[in-house]
Amino acid sequence: MPIKKELPITPSLPSVPSLPDLAAAVAGDEPLNVVADGATLPAAELAAILGQTTGRTALSVNVNKVALLRNTRQLGIPSVLRAAHVCLMAGARGITVHPRPDERHIKRHDVYELSAMMADWPGREFNIEGNPFHNLMEFVRELRPHQCTFVPDSEDQSTSDHGWSFPADAERLRPLIEEAHALGVRVSLFMDPLPEAMAAVQEVGADRVEFYTETYARAWPGLHKNEALRPFVESAQAAALCGLGINAGHDLNRDNLTEFLREVPGVLEVSIGHALIADALELGYTATVKDYLRCIDAAFTPARDE
Repeated sequence: MPIKKELPITPSLPSVPSLPDLAAAVAGDEPLNVVADGATLPAAELAAILGQTTGRTALSVNVNKVALLRNTRQLGIPSVLRAAHVCLMAGARGITVHPRPDERHIKRHDVYELSAMMADWPGREFNIEGNPFHNLMEFVRELRPHQCTFVPDSEDQSTSDHGWSFPADAERLRPLIEEAHALGVRVSLFMDPLPEAMAAVQEVGADRVEFYTETYARAWPGLHKNEALRPFVESAQAAALCGLGINAGHDLNRDNLTEFLREVPGVLEVSIGHALIADALELGYTATVKDYLRCIDAAFTPARDE
């Protein structure tokens, strides 16, 4: 789904505009239109679809690995609640948990305690991930988090490793999405970067997609990095044109995050757990969160010409 300038007299814009590129174009003196799949939009309108041009991608910290370490002893340390609190104080915009049925890391009481704590943090979001056909919907019904992320993982899966399949999963997801909406909860679907699937995600009623970023993380910074990025760029454009919000997560880290956000337009939120908690073992929660926020800020700073 290439996006390009409509007229030669308009300002130049890369064939795949990032959010900072759009922000610069919108702020320019000349009007700019873009074309995607034959549909013409003013650049300002497309930028609005992709997210606030002057905003920043929100960082949601996944605290699962804190719970995993705690569970190796019966001492209650490290504290999941304390970790979340310090990360929020450092500037994280949200907290994510993925409680699995076997409670290998996050336990049921963690979810309830974090939900209660988040009530003291207006403007910050609580995101509960999981398979809606396992234990996720119980938490959604009782706690009504800001966002729930539907993930198609099996009970014995070590980590999430693929997104939902469309049209195969559409009809069984639809009533659960409708139920979450009736509870006032935003729904994000964990998805592989498949541009052709975005319209189906929108049609089934989801509010956002969370792109599974493992393929990009594995390719970075090698020779195939740009090839790995392209499906995310095209999927983000397709999602935006369908009116879907865009989240991303899985093995994003301080090395690869800035480039991902520069190239993939309109990412509203990144959920980062494993790498962030690993960094925090060396740097501490506060310094680590601030460094991830620095990486995000760098993505929204227009590159200077050398």
